[in-house]
Amino acid sequence: MQEVVRMLLESIYDSTSSDRSHGFRQHRSCHTALKQIQNTFTGATWFVEGDITACFDSFDHHILIDLLRKRIDDEKFIALMWKFLKAGYMEQWQFHSTYSGVPQGSGISPTLANIYLSELDEYMEDYKANFKIGDSQKRKRVRSYTRFEGQITRLKQANQKVWNQLSKEEKMQRAKVVHHLQTDKLRMQAYPFRDKTYKNLQYVRFADDFLIGIAGSKADAEKLKADLTVFLEEKMKLKLSDTKTKITHTTQKARFLGYDITVSHSQAIKRTKKGYRKRAYKGMVMLLVPHENWASKLLEYKAIRIKRDEKGKDQWRAIHRGGLINLTDIGILNKYNAEVRGLYNYYCIANNANVIGNFAGLMKHSMLKTLAGKYRTKVKKINARYVKNGTFTVQYTTKRGVKEATFPRSFTKQSKPLTLNVDALPAYRRYERKNSLAARIKTGMCELCGKVGCDVEMHQVKRLKDLRGRNQWELVMLDIRRKTLAVCHDCHDKIHACD
Repeated sequence: MQEVVRMLLESIYDSTSSDRSHGFRQHRSCHTALKQIQNTFTGATWFVEGDITACFDSFDHHILIDLLRKRIDDEKFIALMWKFLKAGYMEQWQFHSTYSGVPQGSGISPTLANIYLSELDEYMEDYKANFKIGDSQKRKRVRSYTRFEGQITRLKQANQKVWNQLSKEEKMQRAKVVHHLQTDKLRMQAYPFRDKTYKNLQYVRFADDFLIGIAGSKADAEKLKADLTVFLEEKMKLKLSDTKTKITHTTQKARFLGYDITVSHSQAIKRTKKGYRKRAYKGMVMLLVPHENWASKLLEYKAIRIKRDEKGKDQWRAIHRGGLINLTDIGILNKYNAEVRGLYNYYCIANNANVIGNFAGLMKHSMLKTLAGKYRTKVKKINARYVKNGTFTVQYTTKRGVKEATFPRSFTKQSKPLTLNVDALPAYRRYERKNSLAARIKTGMCELCGKVGCDVEMHQVKRLKDLRGRNQWELVMLDIRRKTLAVCHDCHDKIHACD
């Protein structure tokens, strides 16, 4: 029932939801939210890290129902929503009533949360419209910078007029002068340090977490935080955490969705594909893997032990995992591969995604020690047995013959987010198998006559052992070993005619 309600709510609200909302929506994920930050927060000077205290537990039921009534004119459906919200919960075999919030873990909770927090999205859109001053494409530059730029342009024009008359040495000399002037220009500040003619604001939300980037002063950021606090308390009955809602300068790191986010102020010069030199990293948003996140994973998996030496420095040592010793070789490799790839798949869009290689290196050493413990031998002998052409490889036998599995080696940065929509998959749903009932219906193909693109109907029998193979449909059901058969309307009529 909740899945049906979720589908209805999603079809009504998803198409009109804000582009800044990424949590639990189709074709959106943590990666799309982070990529939007990287593409739109360029040049921001302050971050506001939003944190709502006990957000899912604090939704006001009356406000939520009023929001639903704006789009849904069906009191029976509204009554059903009231039942979901007031259903209560069990804890230690004791029933507790629910007076606010949505039940975390239920199928409709993420969708209801997005509907409730869409008011915040609209507020931020209006706030941005009133906050914004000027245009990024028409920003006024520093006078000394524009004067220097004009000097270079005039010098290039003068050189162009007499270029064919110059000797090779004179051409090199003049080109060298222009090159030095362009290098000096790239070291200059293009826009005023405190530009009162330009202000802007960007906002991204994933479920109840949001991040705001401000191109303005710290006073603007503090005023925004105060205005947000008032709006959430008065209009939405939510409380913004004073301690966890931080105002951070973009030279420092803000934490969002497990990533460290900062804005680069590097003056490094890079040549573009067209051959122009520019400060390619100035103002660029950097997505970084926090060191403590992958370090804590190593401790969680019990793959390392940390000891302090005489100088007080931490020494990391890979250790074997006794709980995996009874697994097969391919089972041990698959376990480590799943853990390494899981972390890499989440942090693959980070600018420093290669640090996952450090995590993988320690995990690999732990895996070697685990295999050495399994066979009561040394890591050196395990390396000699399994490493082929520098790659750790395990052979295993399947019905189709001998296959090989390897330990991952490459951990480069990926430019595009992963397409797997894992964030929108509730815990109670399951991945469809190829031969599942839902998958067979979705194909729209009759399993008896092979007709494609029809509205299939399901024919079902109580027991397969009752079938004797007297008809074509019985032979098909016995062959696929299923008590159900997806058939077109005409074939369904023929089956019942045989009966």
